[in-house]
Amino acid sequence: MQPVFEDRRLEPILEKVQAGVRLDYDDGLALYRTPDILGAGYLANLVREAKHGNVTWFNVNRHINPTDVCVASCKLCAFGKKAKDPKAYTWSLEEVWQRAGEGWSEAVTEFHIVGGLHPELTLDWYCEMLRGLKQRFTDVHLKAFTMVEIAYLAQRTRISIRETLQRLMDAGVDSLPGGGAEIFHDRVRRIICDHKIDGQQWLEVARTAHELGLKSNCTMLYGHIETEEDRVDHLLKLRALQDETGGFQTFIPLAFHPANTPLHHIATTTGFLDLKMIAVSRLLLDNIDHIKAYWIMMTPRIAQIAQRFGADDLDGTVVEEKIYHDAGATTSQNLRRGELLRLIREAGREPLERDTLYRPVTRTETAFTVLV
Repeated sequence: MQPVFEDRRLEPILEKVQAGVRLDYDDGLALYRTPDILGAGYLANLVREAKHGNVTWFNVNRHINPTDVCVASCKLCAFGKKAKDPKAYTWSLEEVWQRAGEGWSEAVTEFHIVGGLHPELTLDWYCEMLRGLKQRFTDVHLKAFTMVEIAYLAQRTRISIRETLQRLMDAGVDSLPGGGAEIFHDRVRRIICDHKIDGQQWLEVARTAHELGLKSNCTMLYGHIETEEDRVDHLLKLRALQDETGGFQTFIPLAFHPANTPLHHIATTTGFLDLKMIAVSRLLLDNIDHIKAYWIMMTPRIAQIAQRFGADDLDGTVVEEKIYHDAGATTSQNLRRGELLRLIREAGREPLERDTLYRPVTRTETAFTVLV
């Protein structure tokens, strides 16, 4: 039985989805502009269930943010601070290792590591940090450094992006997070993050990482000054690079949190927009396997609903997430594994624990096994 859409513009998109035909730019705009959120969600759920059935993935991870000192002054950011700011912090190597241990248990499979663009911390310092983590937590996957951080370290060290990545890999980096992409369009970046690398440079760092065998995530920051056209352009640029490299594992739409930023006058995103972002991402990014509903930004309740709008991943347990809480996020800084299981099951999905590379994890009371 064919669905009846409130918005007739969704009917040709349904035909494409059912025929396995790739959606184009105009389809993306139609999806962003439709008021029929349930229709968009229906379409995205068709794709989601074709790819993943009834499974929703999650992992047991910990966030490490070694410093909030940053040379950039991005209008979108409430996290970064100047070195002379009395509220700024920079952990020593021993503090990084100690804090990693405080948030660690044998259940943890991943450390997610990002921070500010510090004017004094060197590539050698970060490599020593990574080696120390690997020595202390042998089995934990290190997902570390955004494309922006890597480009900054390469510039400071006066070596190529490729050599920088290779040195980080030799020190212990296993994969990359996807932050710093924001919106690729130059007009938007000049306003919200003109101190960062541009969109094309972000894509080039990702391309180089993928060529070296590193997997990464990718993101888009939405809900600020971007247009619907900017969003579609961003997603299609990610899709084109994925066609080329196949290195993106997961796409995470990130809602802008304006509190404590120079853009504090902008209203926070609505649940309507958050769900639409999940749905459109799932429909346009046909070659990226996973769409993540990042519960710490969109709240556990919206993330729970998002499992019916295209999302197949809820991220992880997370401890001491600082970047979005500095921007006013009011969610808890961690969810216990049992709470994630409940969120997934109450949505009618089947939880499946994973490691960073989406290999299933099975657990007993005393140990876990990654199923390769």
